[in-house]
Formats: sequence, structure tokens, C-alpha cells
Amino acid sequence: MHGYSRLGNPRASGSPPSSPRCRHGRNKNAGGRGPKQSIVEKVLVLLISVVFKRRGVLLFAPLLYISGMLLYMGSVSFDVVSLKNAVVVVSKRSPPGSLYRSPQVFQKLWPYMQAESNHTHNFLMTVWNSKVHQVWKPCISEDTPKEGTALPKSNGLFIIEANGGLNQQRLSICDAVAVAGLLNATLLIPIFHLNSVWRDSSHFGNIFDEDFFIHALRNHVNVVRELPGDILERFDNNISNIVNLRVKGWSSPAYYLQKVLPKLEKMGAVRIAPFSNRLAHAVPSDVQRLRCLANFEALRFSNSIRILADKMVDRMIKSSSHGGGKYVSVHLRFEEDMVAFSCCEYDGGEEEKHEMDIARERGWRGKFRRRGRVIRPGANRVDGKCPLTPLEVGMMLRGMGFDNTTSVYIAAGKIYKAEKYMAPLKQMFPRLEMKDTLATAEELAPFKGHLSRLAALDYTVCLHSEVFVTTQGGNFPHFLMGHRRYLFGGHSKTINPDKRKLALLFDNPSIRWEDFKRQMQDMLRRSDQKGVELKKPSASLYTFPMPDCMCKEAEARNESSNTTNKTDFNT
Repeated sequence: MHGYSRLGNPRASGSPPSSPRCRHGRNKNAGGRGPKQSIVEKVLVLLISVVFKRRGVLLFAPLLYISGMLLYMGSVSFDVVSLKNAVVVVSKRSPPGSLYRSPQVFQKLWPYMQAESNHTHNFLMTVWNSKVHQVWKPCISEDTPKEGTALPKSNGLFIIEANGGLNQQRLSICDAVAVAGLLNATLLIPIFHLNSVWRDSSHFGNIFDEDFFIHALRNHVNVVRELPGDILERFDNNISNIVNLRVKGWSSPAYYLQKVLPKLEKMGAVRIAPFSNRLAHAVPSDVQRLRCLANFEALRFSNSIRILADKMVDRMIKSSSHGGGKYVSVHLRFEEDMVAFSCCEYDGGEEEKHEMDIARERGWRGKFRRRGRVIRPGANRVDGKCPLTPLEVGMMLRGMGFDNTTSVYIAAGKIYKAEKYMAPLKQMFPRLEMKDTLATAEELAPFKGHLSRLAALDYTVCLHSEVFVTTQGGNFPHFLMGHRRYLFGGHSKTINPDKRKLALLFDNPSIRWEDFKRQMQDMLRRSDQKGVELKKPSASLYTFPMPDCMCKEAEARNESSNTTNKTDFNT
């Protein structure tokens, strides 16, 4: 017999593309006959003859399809054939969008941006169209048991180890709360693993408010700070003696009930380390509500983080007083490790390639040198996988309608060659702030060397901006978009650019300013329309909190209990 579960028993649920050889030939007249066919002409004639044969069409179709896909991905490119003095000159043409030519585009468009500076209305006041969405409200508290209701007897102690950066740890914590509730287990305050990339030795209490976390979950899951004495004695005062279960990623609730619960009951304690992405997205509503409660209500930052973060938000609001206290925040992923990992090329030439090779080997030893691994920077750019540069972010925002009076906050680590790449962004947006400019050196001193705590400051300033811009994906923007939906009536108020389209536009130095603006404003409208999205079965609740964590305003059954001040959420 399995132990009691308060949430029921759900059903299981290299190198860049090589250049073609240059071929040189002459058209000679012989014996009064017409000009001799070139190699290119012969190939074209043969191609046409094969295609127009019935059987040839069927045989040739797969080759056409494969060639088209290779061309789209930037692996091959057409030859440009031109005639000069009867000589056929064949040269390579890069696929559209495969080159970094944003600086040339900027030089073309900058005079037009200057002409429009200080002449536009306060765009931040009207950037989001309130007519495109219905208002949603948080409704987690409607399912909260009455105060004082005792939890059933625990089936044992559940221990997890959260790894990764700030929001990877956040995901692990929230999923652990959901699993502990499912198993009717007591949850030990999650242990943080020292990540080789983040290198942050912070504990749970350094980043999150432990007392608040325990109190907020008291009617749903019992949480303890330390191992109980009887458990310590049973395992010789060594947590490593507690069995570490190997759980597959995205496991269903049924798996936990059938495989984990019996071992929990038998041994009194189980451990899962690491505990990252170990619970499926699609789970019963009772389990989802525990995720909602943990992420949006129980997890708030520690007191030291909240105090400085609140000051930084206030300073951004005051510096944006000309715009009604509204500002734009940008999650800029242009750190050296991100540029290296993307395998994209910019305008640094051989020096940049050498630096990126060193960075890739330092961070991911051997991964990019494996046999058969081919690096195609052009294909990556065409496919929208290259991190946007500060210059590209600035041009995009100016094209959307944000002028040089807009206050902008940049959430980022150490920008790659910041002096070079940040200069044009500051030129377009003089009211630019980062952690180092918004807070004093003395205020930031306790946070130095702790990347997760610094990320928490960025998270809070971005959370309360009128516009949030995501540029490269990852846990940070995904959690932030969900949190902003939870705060702002279901709308994420987030610009999520189409980077494939941007690659094409930024590879066109002859583009007209009016055409560029029209494309950017269309991109902004699509971000507005997609600001309100319901969660799909395979999507994350942390990015899409509707309808599991929120109700439409007309359907909210207890509006007064769901009205919460902004400072109650992670600030």
C-alpha cells in the first residue's frame, strides 16, 4: 500500500561554409560557329532537360528539396555570374541575413534617427494597446485551506539539490514544492549546488526569504530548515548516506507515486540531486497550483536584496519622471561566453575568432572540437540564433518609436568588448543605466562575486519596467515574462523580437528608414498581441500562468483577496 497523497493519484502521464572555386573560361568562336557553351550554360541545359522528363522530375525532386534546405540554412550559396570582356567571372554571394552588417545599416539610418529625436510624443505612455487583451487576476489563494487546518502526517523527508543559475534554481525549488505536496512529504529547504559556470556559493537564505517561504507554504507543505534529529541518527549524521534517487527528466506525477513514494515510506527520507527539470509540464491542476503558490507567492528575495532592488527601481522611476516614471528594461545577452557559445561572427575579424576559440575551449572543453562538428556562423545568423548586439537592440527600439529621451535599464553580465559595442547604444539612448551606474560601489560591494544575487537585482528592476525586451531566451526572460503576466493583468508587456527577420534587415545597408520603421513597428504590434497567451499542455507554467494561476477578471470569485501591492512580489 502506498502512503497517503493529498493530491490524489493522477494518471501517468567547425568551419564556415566553403567557398565555391572560382572558374574562369573564355567564349571563343570556332570556324564560324556560334560561341562555345560555358560550363554554367551546359549545366543549365542539362538541368532543364532532366527536369522536363517525367521520370526525371520524380528523381530530381528530393535533390531539389535538399538543395533548397541547404541554401536556406546557409550551407551553400548561389554563384554570381557576370561577364567582363567576354570572361565569365564567378564569385560567391552570401545568403541574405548571414553577415553582420549592422554597423553599416546604423551609419545609413543614424541621421534619420537624429532628425526624429525629441520630436515624438511620450511613446511609453501608449506603447501597449489595452484593447488587445482581457484582464486576468491571480486566484491562487481561493484554494487555500482554512488557517489552522492541520496537514496530514508526513510520509517522510524530501531533499533536493538545486543547480544552475538563479532561475534554474527557482524552477527546481517550485517543482520540489509541487512534488513534496504530491507525496505528502516534508520538504527540507533546498540545497544549492555550486555551479561551475555561475560559481556562486550563496545558500537559499542568501537569495530568498526563508521565513516568508516557510510561512507562505504552511497550509500546503511542511518545510523545515534542517534535518530532523531522528533522520540524522538514522543516517549516521551524514546527508550523503540518504539514498539519491535517479529520476528522469520531465517525470510524471504517476512516476513519483509509483516509484518514489514507496522508497520514501520505507526509508523515511529520499534525496534527488540534481533536481532540475524533473517534473513534467503537464500535471493535474492540484499540482500546478502548488507550483503557482511557490513561484508567485512564496518565493521572494532576501531582505538585503529587496532593500537595494527597491532603491534601484525608485531611482529608475525618478530618472524617468519626464516619461511618467516609466522605463524600458533590456535583458542583453552579449557576454563573452554567450557570444562564444553561439558560434556567431561579428566584426572583430581574426582577433575575434581567436578569442572565441579560446573562450569555447575554456568553457566547454573539447565540445566544439569533436570530430564531425561543423560551425556555420552564417547559418546560425540566418536562423536567428545569434545574440543581438547593443547596437542592434538600440536600432530596433528606435525603429519601434522609442526616442532618445527614453530611460533604458540594461540587465547583463560583463559585456564583451563593452567600450566598443555599448558606445552606439549610449549614443541612441543617453539615459542608459546598468547596475554599476544605478547603485553605488558601496551598495554593490556585498553582492560582488555572487552572480545569482546580482541577477536578482536585475530581475527586480526588469520586473517593474513598463517594457521588457528579451534578446536571447533562457530561464531569466521566461520566468520574468510569466511574473510580469502575473503582475500586469495577464499581459507580459514584453518585446520578443523576430530575430530571423532582424537578421535580414540588418544585412541590408540600403534599407530606407521608413521601411525599417514599418518593420519594427509591426514587430512591436505582434509582441503586444502575443503578450497574453494561455498555457499550452507542453508549455511552462512559469512563463504562461494562465489559466492555472490566474482567472479572467469577470470570473474571479474573490477579487479583494487577490489585490496585492507590487512590493509583495520578489521585491
